[in-house]
Amino acid sequence: MMLSWKQLILLSFIGCLAGELLLQGPVFIKEPSNSIFPVGSEDKKITLNCEARGNPSPRYRWQLNGSDIDTSVDHRYRLNGGNLIVINPNRNWDTGSYQCFATNSLGTIVSREAKLQFAYLENFKTRMRSPVSVREGQGVVLLCGPPLHSGVIPEPWKEKIQKLSYAWVFNEYPSFVEEDSRRFVSQETGHLYIAKVEPSDVGNYTCVVTSTVTNARVLGSPTPLVLRADGVMGEYEPKIEVQFPETLPAAKGSTVKLECFALGNPVPQINWKRSDGMPFPNKIKLRKFSAVLEIPNFQQEDAGSYECIAENSRGKNVARGRLTYYAKPHWVHLIKDVEIAVEDNLYWECRATGKPKPSYRWLKNGEALVLEERIQIENGALTISNLNVSDSGMFQCIAENKHGLIYSSAELKVVASAPDFSRNPMKKLVQVQVGSLVNLDCKPRASPRALSFWTKGDMMVQEHARISFLNDGGLKIMNVTKADGGIYTCTAENQFGKANGTTHLVVTEPTRIILAPSNMDVSVGESVILPCQVQHDPLLDIMFTWYFNGALTDFKKDGSHFEKVGGVPQTKQICISMVRCEQSTGEWFSVAQKFRGASVCSMNPRQSSSGDLMIRNIQLKHSGKYVCMVQSGVDSVSSAAELIVRGSPGPPENVKVDEITDTTAQLSWKEGADNHSPVISYAIQARTPFSVGWQTVTTVPEAIDGMTHTATVVELNPWVEYEFRVVASNKIGGGEPSLPSEKVRTEEAVPEVPPSEVSGGGGSRSELVITWDPVPEELQNGGGFGYVVAFRPLGVTTWIQTVVTSPDSPRYVFRNESIMPFSPYEVKVGVYNNKGEGPFSPVTTVFSAEEEPTVAPSQISAHSLSSSEIEVSWNTIPWKLSNGHLLGYEVRYWNNGGEEESSSKVKVAGNQTSATLRGLKSNLEYYTAVRAYNSAGTGPFSATVNVTTKKTPPSQPPGNVVWNTTDTKVLLNWEQVKAMENESEVTGYKVWMQEDPLQPSQMSTLCQVIYPSFCSLL
Repeated sequence: MMLSWKQLILLSFIGCLAGELLLQGPVFIKEPSNSIFPVGSEDKKITLNCEARGNPSPRYRWQLNGSDIDTSVDHRYRLNGGNLIVINPNRNWDTGSYQCFATNSLGTIVSREAKLQFAYLENFKTRMRSPVSVREGQGVVLLCGPPLHSGVIPEPWKEKIQKLSYAWVFNEYPSFVEEDSRRFVSQETGHLYIAKVEPSDVGNYTCVVTSTVTNARVLGSPTPLVLRADGVMGEYEPKIEVQFPETLPAAKGSTVKLECFALGNPVPQINWKRSDGMPFPNKIKLRKFSAVLEIPNFQQEDAGSYECIAENSRGKNVARGRLTYYAKPHWVHLIKDVEIAVEDNLYWECRATGKPKPSYRWLKNGEALVLEERIQIENGALTISNLNVSDSGMFQCIAENKHGLIYSSAELKVVASAPDFSRNPMKKLVQVQVGSLVNLDCKPRASPRALSFWTKGDMMVQEHARISFLNDGGLKIMNVTKADGGIYTCTAENQFGKANGTTHLVVTEPTRIILAPSNMDVSVGESVILPCQVQHDPLLDIMFTWYFNGALTDFKKDGSHFEKVGGVPQTKQICISMVRCEQSTGEWFSVAQKFRGASVCSMNPRQSSSGDLMIRNIQLKHSGKYVCMVQSGVDSVSSAAELIVRGSPGPPENVKVDEITDTTAQLSWKEGADNHSPVISYAIQARTPFSVGWQTVTTVPEAIDGMTHTATVVELNPWVEYEFRVVASNKIGGGEPSLPSEKVRTEEAVPEVPPSEVSGGGGSRSELVITWDPVPEELQNGGGFGYVVAFRPLGVTTWIQTVVTSPDSPRYVFRNESIMPFSPYEVKVGVYNNKGEGPFSPVTTVFSAEEEPTVAPSQISAHSLSSSEIEVSWNTIPWKLSNGHLLGYEVRYWNNGGEEESSSKVKVAGNQTSATLRGLKSNLEYYTAVRAYNSAGTGPFSATVNVTTKKTPPSQPPGNVVWNTTDTKVLLNWEQVKAMENESEVTGYKVWMQEDPLQPSQMSTLCQVIYPSFCSLL
């Protein structure tokens, strides 16, 4: 197709702009929504939103009911960006449908329609209402007749109508009528229905209407309700006064409310059902004593016939209606921006769902799309054949049914341009290996599509068995050889021009693994190296990658175990072209290859590299498949090896106690992971509340081999709670123990262990005290455990027995006045529990309680040792057998100013006949007495003696100490110390000498002077 000169100029202009910036048609960000404006609102303006993005920035205009709004003429309208502001809205002028148009140089789009309605509620007409006269028991309907208010908005905005709510006042405001099974206020009609009038209903009724938009409330004139005097109305069958329409459309997702109320005597009962017998889903609710059926989130399965049944003892009546389902259009397939070349064909699919099925229409730049021979619409899809630049613009698909419409917008760019490789350049270098297949791309940007041809160097490329031209302009070469290497040029051309691009094809030898990792079998803790060495073309840089069980090995994260060793030799290369070597082999080599700084001509150069994997301190988790992947710019090779890591067994599983007796437990378990080394033995461990940790137990069989998964634990203690676990071992060692079994208690048995350390003695007069170490709980063998205490006087054959029921009790005291002091008894202690009596302890001899001393010590004397110490002495008391063992003496003392009852005490053990009282006050008279004691108690006190503590020593040191020295002696002189009144007289002095001043503790007494005030040191 030939383009006109105007189109070519436009094409050039658009291409120039496209090179500078990215152009974009308008796209709505915000669109206007339906609005209801309350009449009389304090807000004196309303804003309809409209905002679009685009490049250049869009311009805006608005229409009201299909006519343009000229904001320059009508100053009640103002634009703020794309938003339309209506100032002082008026319901007579501004009610209607608004649309926003957004335009830039690429086209125009139009918004969805937005309805603006005005909400108002006028007052009731002020006229008196006639009284309504009824008989008692009769039904009545009081009419509301709401005043004028805003009208109904046509479909599809029916749900946006102003809604009114109704209530009725009885006699005086705010005493509202309470709805129940007898009284009902319809929110559809506003009327008050009383199924059966009672005398208490007589009064004035006022209808109250409230706007849910403005919250305005108006009251009608009162309607008097009076009773007729001609008797009571008899019973009659229900008469349905409130019922829903025969057919009611319901929108998808809406909440549907059906009303039904009947008059009758007795008061009818309301019930609901579906005509098809289907049960109601849980979401359906009955409101207002079943007078309202509410269906939230209405769906297609909720459509159908519904029945309201009003019934009393006189009969029943039925109202029926059908709910039909409708759905506004909903997009299934939106149109998207399209950029397409001139002369191509466009197919634009636009599809939506809805009920009824939507119809479609298209807009271009805000105007209805004009159809012609090459522009057609079928089932919502738009087709345009043989596109030209003038077809570019903003398109909108509109899907609509009687319940609503939706818009989808997109931009059509029809482009015409010469071939251009700048946005999709050809690859500068393509590396492939010998024998492979290669595709050389040639995809310039061109509209219409360009024709392409290829050259290699100066030679035109011709198709043959290995070389073919692709439909997209590319070149395919199969079974590549070294001879195919070189520089390839693709030239693309259409009616607007031509362009070319080049690709350098380099053919290399394939990479081969020459030393691959092999399967290995290792034990936990070892270290291994998995080799991976390759031979590759020196022109290629290669990379070694290791995978473990399909996951890439992270050498940084797992560096404590994994390390890549080996390396790739560093090689510089330049390889431009291939020529035939002047040798009989006929193989290819590089004539301009720089290898380590020198030009060489080498036959089939190959290079070896390695990327071995070292695994240190192998653990069980390292078992698995290892893959060495070697990648170059043109190929990749890999090799895998299985690494088996053998370790000690995992924990056995599902340890259960199958049978329990008093001393045995039958256990079973399942084998855990053997960690690649078969289990050779099992050991069983047990734990009780009394054991220190887990202990290995005796089993039958004594040695449990790896094939056995049951065993009997023996030598258990009866009536003890046990847990068991199993440990498996293999050649590597012992594994982790299993989880503990459930706690089980062995059965009860007769106790077998008597108490130990049976002894006794002591106590009070006429008592026999018997003691023992209680039997530990784990040896009690059952519940109801206690002790049998048996005793008899020495030489008597009959045993006296008693029972101690506390298992923790360590003693028993037998009291009897006939018990002689310190008499020998034979004693033994046995055990028992719920299962019976156990053994007694060996018989031992225990003495009864001793007799307390009856004689006081004699020859009591006391003398002061110092200002704070007194020594008291006495003679021992005479002793007799009934006194048992003398434990010692008790010395009581108190001072002259103190009370005897609050005296202090000092005890001395055994036969000691003196005691030193310390911590006393100086120069103070003290009184003291002594008495003997044993395990039975204390004897009488001795006679009291008194003694006065000495005065305190002088507190002042000697003064004016001077000395004279000769060759052999030191003569010391000092002033005498005079004692104070409360201090004792000075009787002499002591002299110390210190030879090492750094060791003050090493002082020695040189002389003790009784009276003089000098001392001669030799």
